[in-house]
Amino acid sequence: MLRISWTAKKTNDTVLEEAHTTRLLISKIRKRQATFFGHVMRREKLENLVTTGMLEGKRSRGKQREKLIEGLTDWLKAGKSLEAKEATKDRKKWRTMIANAVKQGT
Repeated sequence: MLRISWTAKKTNDTVLEEAHTTRLLISKIRKRQATFFGHVMRREKLENLVTTGMLEGKRSRGKQREKLIEGLTDWLKAGKSLEAKEATKDRKKWRTMIANAVKQGT
């Protein structure tokens, strides 16, 4: 266990580097989100429309909320959200994308 004084001005990232560990909880959450997203995208139902944000009507004013697919494409480094949507159709490709992202530890 690291002995770090409460008065030491250290960030969480520096403490993790000193302990030679990574953030495990974030990668587990992202992995579960990605597997759920793949499951939803393979089904052509209402959940598909909700997660992609393709609902009818006007957008509200102000800064728009980040969609689930935008966060996942950043994590998977898929480039565009369209690439991620198409990758979900092929389960093997989608699972390898998830596995590569988890290995990178982002």
